[in-house]
Amino acid sequence: MSEIAPLGIADLPKPPPLKKLIGPSFILLGLGLGSGELILWPYLASNYGFGIIWGAVLGITLQFFINMEIERYTLVTGESIFVGLSRKFKKIAPMWFLISTFLPWIWPGIIASSASLLAAALGVPYTKYFGIVLLLIIGLILTLGSSIYKTQEKFQKGIIYIGIPFIFLLTIFLTKTEHVTELAFGIIGKGRGYWFLPAGISISSFLAALAYAGAGGNLNLSQSYYIKEKGYGMGINARKLKSIISKNKENLVLEGKTFPLTMSNLTSYKLWWKRINIEHAIVFWATGVITMLTLSLLSYSLVYGKENILGGLNFIIEEASFIGTRTIPFLKVTFLIIAALMLFGTQFSVFGSTSRIMAENLVIYSQHKFRVKNLSKYFYLFLWLQILAGILIFMLGFSEPLSLIIVGAVMNAITMFIYSAMILYLNTNFLKKPLQPGFVRITALIITIVFYGGFSAYVIFQNIPKLLGFL
Repeated sequence: MSEIAPLGIADLPKPPPLKKLIGPSFILLGLGLGSGELILWPYLASNYGFGIIWGAVLGITLQFFINMEIERYTLVTGESIFVGLSRKFKKIAPMWFLISTFLPWIWPGIIASSASLLAAALGVPYTKYFGIVLLLIIGLILTLGSSIYKTQEKFQKGIIYIGIPFIFLLTIFLTKTEHVTELAFGIIGKGRGYWFLPAGISISSFLAALAYAGAGGNLNLSQSYYIKEKGYGMGINARKLKSIISKNKENLVLEGKTFPLTMSNLTSYKLWWKRINIEHAIVFWATGVITMLTLSLLSYSLVYGKENILGGLNFIIEEASFIGTRTIPFLKVTFLIIAALMLFGTQFSVFGSTSRIMAENLVIYSQHKFRVKNLSKYFYLFLWLQILAGILIFMLGFSEPLSLIIVGAVMNAITMFIYSAMILYLNTNFLKKPLQPGFVRITALIITIVFYGGFSAYVIFQNIPKLLGFL
């Protein structure tokens, strides 16, 4: 017998104005800012030109459709997508999400990148201890904050409001008109002497960038938590996960409620669906596209074509040096600090999301052994387990940031292929017919499954022989 109780029944509340719905997508946007937007796509553009930038637009567009199907389920049921998937796939679902969340995100590549840029801004050599200290700071902030969701939302909003306008103005000042023209051609796949993919590009790096053109991996699934705690749809009465030190504890419940298909409820649902699509399209998709294109344009304008471009994250440090040379030294340091803060914010929200995902899936796996009332304790158990694992990886000497990011991103691309198929099956089989995705949305998810599945299979077949020692 399943431990997940059936959905309750209640009427769907009326949606508030659009401005009151703004919020959840900021966290998801911030999760992508410090990986694909800031590092991987600018890195590829600075080395191969703009002919690959179509992948950034395609990647975040595919993630938009994935995210909206995640939101659809939680809007209709008031419960997380993980509870829904366990209704269809039983204990296989929580087991899979525990493994596929921990393994890809155990690699501290993002915080290592933040530490590298912070060291460069301070003018001191980078060491692994920079990364370790930043990991501990993140743990303390999340442990001492009163509400996990509110802490993440406020933190990411602050970084985005400061960082994106600064980079946008800097790009306008430093970019030439012909570079903008090349960028426009790159969106349709035309580069200098090639179409879509240049000779010599690492498919693993390109797949990593595709996975991180947005949040990436299981992080997209955490959008389910954000909209539930924001009170979207049937999540209006959802109880929030509190800090372990908070005195205002709430009785958490995994299962949600759905609504009868009355005319009033269906009218409200259509309005909810319209408004949350607009919110996600503006905050996540449009802002994400503009940010990726802007950062890639800045990187290309300053670094592309230069001799002896350094590898790894050094290209961002070199980019900052060119900014200082063409403007004033203060802007070089400011750019590095803002980039470091964006990466720090990403790792901060990664831990907030992955810890929540693993804690809830542990409870879903066995509510008899792992009580839902202890969810916040499990959250902090997984949080500090990840931090300690990151510290161990640093101490063992794996500290090259870009390599760590690519390893994690390839693993995340594989998980996206798998859960996209699971969500498509869930929403077309579990939800009632008027609430199911239509032809366009189903087609978008099928394209996503084929796209990530094809690239993942290619990378696996290319690298397994090396891992097995056959080459």
